[in-house]
Amino acid sequence: MRRASNRLLLALLGSAAFLVAGSAGAQDSYARGDVVLMAPDGSLLDYVPAPDEVVVRYNRKGQRVLLAPDGQMIAIEVPADRYFNGDVPQVDGGAFDQGSTASAYPEDDNGLATGSIPRDGGGLRDLPDDQAFPDQGAAPDDSASLDPNNPDQNPYGAGSGQNAEGLQMPPEAAAPITTKSKPEITALQVLLDRGGSSPGVIDGKNGANVAKALAAWEQVNGEKLDPNNTDDILERLRLSGGLPITAYTITPADAAGPYVAAIPEDYSQKALLPGLNYTTVTEMLAERFHMDEAYLKELNPGVDFTIPGTTIKVVNPGPPKTGAVTRVLADKARKQVFAFGANGQLVAAYPASIGSSDTPSPSGIVQVQRIAFNPGYTYNPKINFQQGANNKVLTIPPGPNGPVGTVWIALSKPTYGIHGTPEPSKIGKTQSHGCIRLTNWDATELGKMLSPGVTVEFVE
Repeated sequence: MRRASNRLLLALLGSAAFLVAGSAGAQDSYARGDVVLMAPDGSLLDYVPAPDEVVVRYNRKGQRVLLAPDGQMIAIEVPADRYFNGDVPQVDGGAFDQGSTASAYPEDDNGLATGSIPRDGGGLRDLPDDQAFPDQGAAPDDSASLDPNNPDQNPYGAGSGQNAEGLQMPPEAAAPITTKSKPEITALQVLLDRGGSSPGVIDGKNGANVAKALAAWEQVNGEKLDPNNTDDILERLRLSGGLPITAYTITPADAAGPYVAAIPEDYSQKALLPGLNYTTVTEMLAERFHMDEAYLKELNPGVDFTIPGTTIKVVNPGPPKTGAVTRVLADKARKQVFAFGANGQLVAAYPASIGSSDTPSPSGIVQVQRIAFNPGYTYNPKINFQQGANNKVLTIPPGPNGPVGTVWIALSKPTYGIHGTPEPSKIGKTQSHGCIRLTNWDATELGKMLSPGVTVEFVE
């Protein structure tokens, strides 16, 4: 039956060649060898950046270090067996020192040290011109290679923990998914999304957002879900709205927009636009169907999305959750938001970006004051963060590519709120300016279930 399930998923996605496409592979593909990519906060990086997004260098022990163009560290290679066994030392409260150096493993008898990596790049050497980016050219494998019998990799076993609300939570490393193809992970993501436990963007990649959503799904639905049982997942999908991939025909309204040519970074330039609309048809459709834009293109190679009448493959996420949410819990450590109903039952869970060290989120309990859909945004450098060289109050027009996306849920602590984002693929992977940032679709769903006066509790 497993082979039949795989064939069905492959047929839905169009071609087996789809499985190996794309320049930025999933972290689970990268983790099939002896090393994984560890982010500066000690978590497993749940994606592999594209080569043009990073500068790759080597430390004195020959391990790769991935840096952003501005020199900020993105991740470092660490031995997979040590990472998944929980052997990640803490330095100044984290896996990496965030001061002048970023340190990982100290020197040990096994020669697995990374040494000290100065922020200015000292001790690092450039990637040789003929050196491939991680695993480029290797035999592709879009499956995870984790051991479900290892309690440190199993969110329902010894490696699990509970958050402040007593909700059973997964470990930070990854979901207990083994040898799952990209179509199978897509099916799982769709089921999680329909079941009230958002995985963020649906992209066919196993990672931290999938792990968190899987654990929360069981809390929302009151039963466990085996992520490796594809037959069961497909049957659940059939009963909850149909198979994970469906056909969609692009309409004249889709092609017409309105669209804008580009979204500038500078807020003063944003303020000059009539609206911060989508820039392309693919960006709009990807958001409508809860997808990563690159994944939408990957599913439809060679398609011109600007032509009305064109039939494409899209994810079938199902209708949004409805009902009344009476309490919200924002878990800073898990980067996840939990929404509860009047009876205390968990209604929905969402991956989130919550605060940063420079602009931390509030602590304790606040209340929802008001909810605005398709909001404009007023930038005031005296009370907001500093953006570029802007030193004047700016009124930025609404739109899905605005600073707060499609929803602004104002909280009783001034300038803080729950809102959407123009970059859904970064949710749960980046930090915010102190607010709670969700994907636009998750923020919209939550906003429609909230009302003024609902409490929002921030927990560490």
